[in-house]
Amino acid sequence: MCAVTILAAGCTQTVTGTAVRAAPGIDEGSRSPVDVDTVLLDRSAMQAITGAGDGLTEVPGMDSKVPVDIDMMAEAVPAQCRWLFAETQVFGSEVEEFHKTTYQYPARGALISQAAAGYRDSATAQRAFGALADSIRGCGETGPGYALVGQVAATADSVRTRPGNCGRDYRVKAVVLVEVTFCAFPDAVPDIVMSNILAHVPA
Repeated sequence: MCAVTILAAGCTQTVTGTAVRAAPGIDEGSRSPVDVDTVLLDRSAMQAITGAGDGLTEVPGMDSKVPVDIDMMAEAVPAQCRWLFAETQVFGSEVEEFHKTTYQYPARGALISQAAAGYRDSATAQRAFGALADSIRGCGETGPGYALVGQVAATADSVRTRPGNCGRDYRVKAVVLVEVTFCAFPDAVPDIVMSNILAHVPA
């Protein structure tokens, strides 16, 4: 959860510790036609894309099969911005499958994460994406909103935020909603990560 907080808050920090097995996921009995485990990139691909090589490692305990909320952080920001610390709001209540992994590059004080949520059909995925896009716009309209989401760019199937040296990218394709978050990497890195993930999602 520490790394989730760091990414959302827009600062970086190296995390040490021992990796633990991910908690059971929500995908038992999934009605999603796409197994989200098959669309995320493996560590070697992330190492190649970031240019970090072996210096890019998984953050211990940050491989999750369920959306995570950090209530203490969510309660500290305007209601319109609570999604920043509440993955259940980001991905909605109709998630059939979920997987998120977070990596760190201590040499640059950098972090990057990838997440994918699978839904039962494309209409449900689009509904989740639309609600998220509305939440991002709503946060940006609050007093502290610009500091939290920064510059926002949106299209019919994508939305991105750029607060300071960090950012979040979201794309919906077919039945999958993808999230890439990062700090201290060039914009080209999350763009390539996102493109490679989407290439694994059937149209």
